[in-house]
Amino acid sequence: MPPRPRPRARKRPARARSLDSLRRALASLRARGERVAFVPTMGALHEGHLSLVRLARRSAPRVVVSIFVNPLQFAPGEDFRRYPRPLARDRALLAAEGVDLIWEPRVEDVYPKGDRTRVYVEGLSDVLEGSSRPGHYTGVCTVVARLLNAVQPDLLWLGQKDAQQALILERMCADLLLPVEVRRGPTLREEDGLAMSSRNSYLSHAERQQAVALSQGLAAAWILLREGERSAQRLAAAIRREWDGYPLVREDYIAIVDPASLEPLQRVRGHALVAVAAHVGPARLIDNFPWRAR
Repeated sequence: MPPRPRPRARKRPARARSLDSLRRALASLRARGERVAFVPTMGALHEGHLSLVRLARRSAPRVVVSIFVNPLQFAPGEDFRRYPRPLARDRALLAAEGVDLIWEPRVEDVYPKGDRTRVYVEGLSDVLEGSSRPGHYTGVCTVVARLLNAVQPDLLWLGQKDAQQALILERMCADLLLPVEVRRGPTLREEDGLAMSSRNSYLSHAERQQAVALSQGLAAAWILLREGERSAQRLAAAIRREWDGYPLVREDYIAIVDPASLEPLQRVRGHALVAVAAHVGPARLIDNFPWRAR
């Protein structure tokens, strides 16, 4: 039997800091006319991020990942300064996934001196997360619009865990006629069901054990929906009953909404998004699941 060919060693990803270096690297990637998929991140990568990178790799020959902790989406008093920034680890993880280019812009590259322009998606940005974190989605939309204008990818990959954010960015790209195809990857979870998040690292052992309440509450609502329950009030009550057994979990919101408009539902008649947010110790965690009527 002939020997198997050795797998080709992956090249170390190119890295760019300035806009000029980014544009040079992108020109090299596009020399053969290949499609580019883009995954924007704030770093502190976990398996959820890496699953998006793998989806991006399957969707296009070239993959670009940005690492940028965006100051504009943090309100005063939020965790911008202590947000984890394990840059060397993140680079190693992306290299292992075969990413072609890592862009690590400086704040002045994204928000140049004299910057005044902001991007706001009306009607979707001020509810749920937007109500709890005023201005958050203006920061998200502004930074993603700028990252897209700089990278000019063919595909943009986002995660379902941030379902409201994904919806808002899909709307922004459509409304601004941005020539990019937006796709979503599924939420990845720990073995006990907790949605993967960079902020999980803030949790103590005791808090981590309590944080599973979010996914368990959603599981209770999912079971009721599967059994035929359609009252949004009773679905929310089922989630709260689950949370009652976890004293470290402090509710921010429990919402059953239309997945396209984010309008609250009284009854689930077709598709719905069941979304929750809660404080557990120093961390504010979110989770959700989409429901699609058969």
